Amino acid sequence: MTTLADLSPQELRILVAAAGSGSFSAAGATLGTTQSAVSHAVRGIERKVGAVLFERGRTGARPTAAGTTAAAHARRVLRMLDVLVADARAAGRGTGADEGTTAGGPLHIAAFRSAALHLLPPVLERLAARHPGIEPRVRIVREVGPGTAGEVAAGRADVGIATLGTATPTPPGLVAGILLEEPYALVHPAGHPDPRALPLVDWTENCSSYTREWWAIQDWITQATVEANDDGAVLAMVARGLGMAIMPALSLTGAPLPVQITDLGPGRPTRSVGYVTTPELAASAAVRALVRELRHTHTEGPSPLRTGS
Repeated sequence: MTTLADLSPQELRILVAAAGSGSFSAAGATLGTTQSAVSHAVRGIERKVGAVLFERGRTGARPTAAGTTAAAHARRVLRMLDVLVADARAAGRGTGADEGTTAGGPLHIAAFRSAALHLLPPVLERLAARHPGIEPRVRIVREVGPGTAGEVAAGRADVGIATLGTATPTPPGLVAGILLEEPYALVHPAGHPDPRALPLVDWTENCSSYTREWWAIQDWITQATVEANDDGAVLAMVARGLGMAIMPALSLTGAPLPVQITDLGPGRPTRSVGYVTTPELAASAAVRALVRELRHTHTEGPSPLRTGS
């Protein structure tokens, strides 16, 4: 009986290319081969796996649920082949990430916007100083739906900087660790006499299960009058006097001077920010080095905010 383990690395690459391109011809162009070669290879892969992986049609080829799952595993297997080489070379030199000199190769990081702006830069600066061979590749992913953890599960990222404990649970089979607990605060135009009476400015990623219960009992919070695409746009609107917002600490790092940040008191909501990776990548030199820097930088929690009474 054949199994997924019988697939060759080249077959895995074909599977990933076909799943990501939307057609066998586009996958062939990516791989430097023909549409018919990709189609033939996919049929062979489907026979080995024992499932239909693509729906073929006039407009292209779309992965089935089985195909999406198989492509995610294929990406992760291919990534581990890269890690195998990098870590084996480091071991052959007699050093590794713990010695701080030889961890290397690309490191794919998915992060939500405020984490990419305010959490990662000092971490990556220290990582580059200690592990100059590591090549961080950061991609900003909206923390809605599957979010950054979904990118890790799908094999498109090695590590996700994620909000943990939200309405969307961490995909099964991943490992996670909390880095910091960040408080929410009221942000409003500086000097406004009654900021809680202002209309609410909000964005999709802001309020999830970690704040819903708190929001539900705050009768002064109305439905959002203005909705923006991200937290930066929210801050810009608040700075222009268009309303107030309730935002987490990372989003308020470096907030513009025209806004004032007011503590919401001891019952304020918080959210957990952490990292997510796969069990196999958690043991890799590059990921261990990144997690070490993340933990070191944030053992004392988020930076103090400029607050008002």
